[in-house]
Amino acid sequence: MMPTELENVCPLCGRELAGLCNRHHLVPLSKGGKNTPTILLHKICHDKIHAVFSEMELKRHYATIALIKEHEEIQKFIRWVAKKEPEFYDKSVKRKK
Repeated sequence: MMPTELENVCPLCGRELAGLCNRHHLVPLSKGGKNTPTILLHKICHDKIHAVFSEMELKRHYATIALIKEHEEIQKFIRWVAKKEPEFYDKSVKRKK
């Protein structure tokens, strides 16, 4: 089966999926998200989500990509990363401990 155009686009930044990519659990695994939906994101986009939000915040307030995209820091990140090549990865984007 051929992937559709939407399946080839990062739902956070809108760039073509290429380079390093990760699956993001909309409800974190540590908060009961074992059998919940996942979305494929660029690794840098996935890392940014986890750098901005705690696992509890993701579960309680940001369990959809639309809600995540409403956050001001994420909007700034999207504007910045949208100008980068799809394969771009910046190791300075760190996850929260």
